[in-house]
Amino acid sequence: MRRPMQLVLLVALCCGPLAAADLTPDQVAFRELYRELIETNTTLSSGSCTEAAEKMGARLRAAGMPDEDIHVLTAEGHPKEGSLVAVLHGSDPDLEPMLLLAHVDVVEAKREDWTRDPFKLIEEDGYFYARGAVDDKSMAAIWVDTLVRCLQDDDRPPRTVKLALTCGEETAGAFNGAENLAAEHAGLIAAGFALNEGAWGVLDEDGNRVMLTMQAGEKLPENYQLEVTNPGGHSSRPVKVNAIYQLAAALTRVSRYEFPTHLNDTTRTFFEQMGAIRGGEMGAAMQALAADPEDADALAIVKTDPTYNAVLHTTCVATMLEAGHATNALPQRATANVNCRIYPTDSVEDVRRALEQAIGDPVVKVTAMPVRSQVAVPPPLTPAIWGPIEATAAEIFPGLPVVPIFQAGGTDAPFLAAIGIPTYGIGAYFLEPDLGHIHGLNERIGVDSLYDARDFLFALVKRLATAPDPIP
Repeated sequence: MRRPMQLVLLVALCCGPLAAADLTPDQVAFRELYRELIETNTTLSSGSCTEAAEKMGARLRAAGMPDEDIHVLTAEGHPKEGSLVAVLHGSDPDLEPMLLLAHVDVVEAKREDWTRDPFKLIEEDGYFYARGAVDDKSMAAIWVDTLVRCLQDDDRPPRTVKLALTCGEETAGAFNGAENLAAEHAGLIAAGFALNEGAWGVLDEDGNRVMLTMQAGEKLPENYQLEVTNPGGHSSRPVKVNAIYQLAAALTRVSRYEFPTHLNDTTRTFFEQMGAIRGGEMGAAMQALAADPEDADALAIVKTDPTYNAVLHTTCVATMLEAGHATNALPQRATANVNCRIYPTDSVEDVRRALEQAIGDPVVKVTAMPVRSQVAVPPPLTPAIWGPIEATAAEIFPGLPVVPIFQAGGTDAPFLAAIGIPTYGIGAYFLEPDLGHIHGLNERIGVDSLYDARDFLFALVKRLATAPDPIP
């Protein structure tokens, strides 16, 4: 998942540090599945998602899934970026299927930078260390394990359960397996709803559980190129018109521009519930804003927190610069990349025009550099989804609140939303405020946290798969 939203929390509600326990036989089997997936290199530069898909398909086959229900799919020109789609058929054809989505590709990792080998599963001091330990091989392993357990127990649920493990989520502009499935294999993955990454359990600085989050909606990542071109000339004869100065002025105007504030069902509920948890001036302001989005005083306080500000509106920030061609020449060209995270109420073109207007200089050319195809409408917070999540949390994590979040980062959910599959993020692994160093050095996840997440997600899938009514 790209740049996920960090929750800065002051109050822990319940539960101490996770207790270590001896592994049961099924946990041993899960650990081996997780190890195999972790130790299959799936980076874009030197790995193979297809190999990972084939290995996970083999595990399902060994558990008793028929060959005709296991699909390893590759697109022309992308032999190493394959996806796995598997189908566990339900007993009630009137119920819409549910889809379990995870990506198996990981961010690049250099061995020389890491304390441990990033492509070996290493258990140390109560943590699993590895690239992908959290993002997103933890969820991919749990989804495969969930189907294996159902197959081994000969437990056919009423609702059909589909699994999609995809490639390309971590690399903007690369081939994306979820996008390919939605475009080329929509019938195979068709479902009434999907569960995905994008949310997690929150630990405080002392390792206490604070809350469980559920993602319902996210922003769209999009890059815009700002470009200025000049005739150039000799640096000994400077002129007022200078591409670097013009670009710098444009970026200054972008830094001062603020997009309009919006609340949706997810963010309104988040601020209402999170305000009660956080308390103090910030908590009161969050609750006031949820009650009245026009409350300027409350908005001013909430926006001082970068995490909360990020989910209130579209944001844009300069991330890269390039200018000039020689130290002794006037610049002929200056460019900057501005990375925007677009709120669902805006479009890619809306944001491009807003940047153009904020800059106010026709010399500066603003071009959208597509990352994703469209902004996804947030899925509804329906009782059919929310109720089972709360009920499962009450069983596995008694007394822990479940809070919806709107993700400032991005996942593959928009590709499913585009073909009518509402997609919800629900991780259930508990992470410290550093979020397990996702995308960074020495990525890690608590050993007990992973096993607890496995229990939670298995119980949630079982509950949703036996629900008497289709998800609306």
